Amino acid sequence: MTLQTLPMLNDYTLHAPWMPRLAFAPKNSAPRGDTLVVIFLRGAADVLNIIVPHGEDAYYALRPTLGIPRPDDRKSKLRTLDLDGFFGFHPALQNLLDAWNEKQLAIIHACGAPDESRSHFKAMELMERGVDDAKGPASGWIGRHLATLDTGNASPLRAVGVGEMPQRSLSGTVPVSALRSIADFHLNGDARAVAQMRSALDTLYAGGDSFSALGQETLGILDILQKLDPKADSESQFPTSAFGLALQQVAMLIKADVGLEVAAIDLGGWDTHFAQGSTEGQMANLIRDLGDGLAAFHAAMHDHLHKLTVVTMSEFGRRASENGSLGTDHGHGSMMMVIGGDVLGGRVHGPWPGLGSGQLVGPGDLAVTTDYRDVLSEVLVKRLNNPATNEIFPNYQPQLRNIFK
Repeated sequence: MTLQTLPMLNDYTLHAPWMPRLAFAPKNSAPRGDTLVVIFLRGAADVLNIIVPHGEDAYYALRPTLGIPRPDDRKSKLRTLDLDGFFGFHPALQNLLDAWNEKQLAIIHACGAPDESRSHFKAMELMERGVDDAKGPASGWIGRHLATLDTGNASPLRAVGVGEMPQRSLSGTVPVSALRSIADFHLNGDARAVAQMRSALDTLYAGGDSFSALGQETLGILDILQKLDPKADSESQFPTSAFGLALQQVAMLIKADVGLEVAAIDLGGWDTHFAQGSTEGQMANLIRDLGDGLAAFHAAMHDHLHKLTVVTMSEFGRRASENGSLGTDHGHGSMMMVIGGDVLGGRVHGPWPGLGSGQLVGPGDLAVTTDYRDVLSEVLVKRLNNPATNEIFPNYQPQLRNIFK
């Protein structure tokens, strides 16, 4: 935001996505639990090549070109990194092994939603709203979590979506903030420009009406971010990608204790219909960005892990067999990763349905044996102190999967 781009007072301004929204009174109260970081892998990540079932022969029969070589395949320079004798990491996740070995990373395989449309838009919409069909509430599941739990936290940075606009899962009655870059709020270190912008905002929001009240929250965010130094954590080895920068900024907000309870981050590009690659290529590069970012975040937040939960999710998985364009088509079953100090890590959770004849579903997809809402419900109940899962995931009765201690 600069002086030249201050919004005009019009109907768009009053409903603009960057403006805080009025909140209704939450129903439950509890002390603050963990800070939750939700990472959405947009485009339907090929989880069979991220967490490789190298112990299943059918995997290699279905993927003669794209399959990641077994850990004992000495003919290949890059091989699956064995985790438990059956599952393994894609080799690009090498740096994430520390979190796994410290038992602070858990994997839930064959995880996903009941929707079988295989439509990116529909699947993401339903998953971020936490509902089975379009008839459910329009708010997001995180938004309903925030609305049903009063933690006594009045910070304007209680919930943050990193990006141009807050993620759909954050939508609701509680104010959320969209953050592109903390460095942007420093205006390249120009103190005079910052002072001019602050003066202009003070004038704009001096009316004393509801618009002014909302504007004061924007000024509060500005004041908080002005006190943070984007270069202070430069020693942490975060990737220089947009994803790495997003994680670095979330780490900065957590360490600064600004009242952050939930952060949402996107990592896109997973729709790999052609030229996907195996141990190298476009998807391997994405996996490396994911793994290096998570590894850097795990290292940077090591002293905070017992008050932190990180969850990754994707709208669905990919077809079990490779296609004729050396890619993978839209599938069904996916997987989730959870990082935290109190996770039952170093293990792959959830029943494995198999990839053999008669075990695949639909046109040839990994089955879903764990509903993603089971995982999120356990996060809500055990780590965020919010038992209101019936309101957050309406018309769904979750089964806790013992992913946390």
